[in-house]
Amino acid sequence: MNQIFGVFFLAIVGTIPWRADAASTQVVVVPLTGAIGPATADFVGRALARAEKEDAQLVVLKIDTPGGLDLSMRQIIKDILASPVPVAAFVAPSGARAASAGTYILYASHIAAMAPGTNLGAATPVNIAAPSPLTPTPARKPDDARDNHKSGKGEKGASEGEDAVQDTMTKKQLSDAAAYIRAFAQMRGRNVEWAERAVRDGVSLSAEEALAQKVIDLTARDVPELLSKLDGRKVTTAGGERTLATAGATLVTAEPDWRTRFLAIITDPSVALILLMIGVYGLFFEFWNPGLALPGVVGAVCLLIGLFALQMLPVNYAGLALILLGLSFMVAEVFFPAFGSLGAGGVIAFAVGAVMLIDTEVPGFGVPSGLIATLVAVTALFIFFVAALALKARRRPIVTGHEALIGSVGVALEDLEPEGWARIHGEQWRVRSPVSIKLGQSVRVTSRGDLLLSVEPVAD
Repeated sequence: MNQIFGVFFLAIVGTIPWRADAASTQVVVVPLTGAIGPATADFVGRALARAEKEDAQLVVLKIDTPGGLDLSMRQIIKDILASPVPVAAFVAPSGARAASAGTYILYASHIAAMAPGTNLGAATPVNIAAPSPLTPTPARKPDDARDNHKSGKGEKGASEGEDAVQDTMTKKQLSDAAAYIRAFAQMRGRNVEWAERAVRDGVSLSAEEALAQKVIDLTARDVPELLSKLDGRKVTTAGGERTLATAGATLVTAEPDWRTRFLAIITDPSVALILLMIGVYGLFFEFWNPGLALPGVVGAVCLLIGLFALQMLPVNYAGLALILLGLSFMVAEVFFPAFGSLGAGGVIAFAVGAVMLIDTEVPGFGVPSGLIATLVAVTALFIFFVAALALKARRRPIVTGHEALIGSVGVALEDLEPEGWARIHGEQWRVRSPVSIKLGQSVRVTSRGDLLLSVEPVAD
């Protein structure tokens, strides 16, 4: 009996390492394509958490990106640094790139690899790489230096002060970005000097040049070749040192689910702006016609989704305030006709706010000027159409209430000397006349005092 239990015990113990190895032979491939935004950061973070839960051997970030938002990039890097599962940043396929934010992610990953025909670099922050169209840099004349030298003060002092402030901000942002990527280069043992040049000078490298300059660890044509080259490599992660066993590993590709696709749609600045407008106008229609319910429900849902999307984007709050102010003015034009002044001011505020709304120059995260022009035109036409209808209705004669009695014609039900009864609008009213009126004679109402009407005779 003891021998039988011993055999079973050895069999069970012998299966434990085999099951652990089988579970750890899975490699998760996470595609990171297009501009990096809130949806991308959420997708990568959940993919890393799932890989940790399933005890994956390795996570491969398959990168092809022109860059993205700074906050989203930093969130991805935080998830990589905290991941106990090794992360390999792989720029692939041929023709792909890891520009701007992609370079930072590659440097922060445990393993950096590229496919032939790819490139990386150009990591200078975009918001300081190109001047904003709203704040153009004034051109300097060739004799500015000579004129300033003669004048000593005045324009020279103001110009030097503005340039000094701008130069200081630029230096601070560049120094922060350079220190950020330099820390990853030192952590992973990669080329520190080139990393800093990629930020300060915006330089780029091909895959072969990156390997020669020790910017990356290796090159591979595709994911299977990458895994075969990584087999047996030791990697230090947040969970400790791990030895990769990736030869013949099972590849599992993480596909974006409905949540990622939904976030990608609503965090598009154009969609967020449209949702914001639908929300405001839905509530406007509900307040204008209480009890409809549907406009209020749709408006509230769209408004909350639009605000949720905007809080995930680099929003200029002055631009958002101008948009809300412009919409308020245009709505007020309907309720308080101001001969177009509120409507015109609202259109101008909305257009300026829409231009200023997204505070970044990253491609793919701006509001197209064509969309702004369309929204402004449609909104202006709608508001002025409603205002015209309201003004037209205001000019119509009143047919109900106290004002409708003035000028109405009725018939005397008895002789008025000077008071009596008359039938007006099918109702019997006590009336008073300054002259005598006979029974059956037509009368016209001239004024009203409580329940007594003043009338005058009407010639037949």
